Amino acid sequence: MKLLPLVVSLGAAALMPLAVQAQTQPTAPKPAAKPAPAAKPAAQRPPLARSAVKAVEEMTPIDEDTDVALSEADLAIAQRVHVGSIPCELGASVQVTPAKRQGFFIVQVKDMRNARYFMHPVESRTGAIRLEDPKRGALWLQLGNKSMLMSQKLGKRLADECMNPDQVTLAEEMKRNPPRSLLEPLDPPANTNK
Repeated sequence: MKLLPLVVSLGAAALMPLAVQAQTQPTAPKPAAKPAPAAKPAAQRPPLARSAVKAVEEMTPIDEDTDVALSEADLAIAQRVHVGSIPCELGASVQVTPAKRQGFFIVQVKDMRNARYFMHPVESRTGAIRLEDPKRGALWLQLGNKSMLMSQKLGKRLADECMNPDQVTLAEEMKRNPPRSLLEPLDPPANTNK
């Protein structure tokens, strides 16, 4: 019995040099790699004029092939969307244009490349008007006092504090007469026990 562990230990010790030799066996030398050809300097193109960029963007078709079918409620929401050029904070502006398909809109940010979206209305629980472009991950949210364009893919706002004249009027009214905070307690009921 005591002999078996001794035999196993000696056998393992005898095979150890063979295992090391198998791992470190030299391979055939590889031929030297050919030197890479000299890289050509990239041709510098002059930047395009802003008018040329705008013309290209306007002519580039947006993927309007969508399988979204609008309900009557969605079409009713589409009737309330503010269209036209809407000024935003920091000098930006958003152009909302009705598309050829009923209830769909093309929303684009002025002076921002690749910021054109083909949007459709989506019902919201809050009553806000919500347009979405699910393919490009964009969202136009229109509230009573302002609108904003958000990129869900980038996780940031592309345009904020966008207001048409009706929204400016409502925002000024809210500044003069702020709505009651949801966190404030209600007025106590009038004491009717006299």
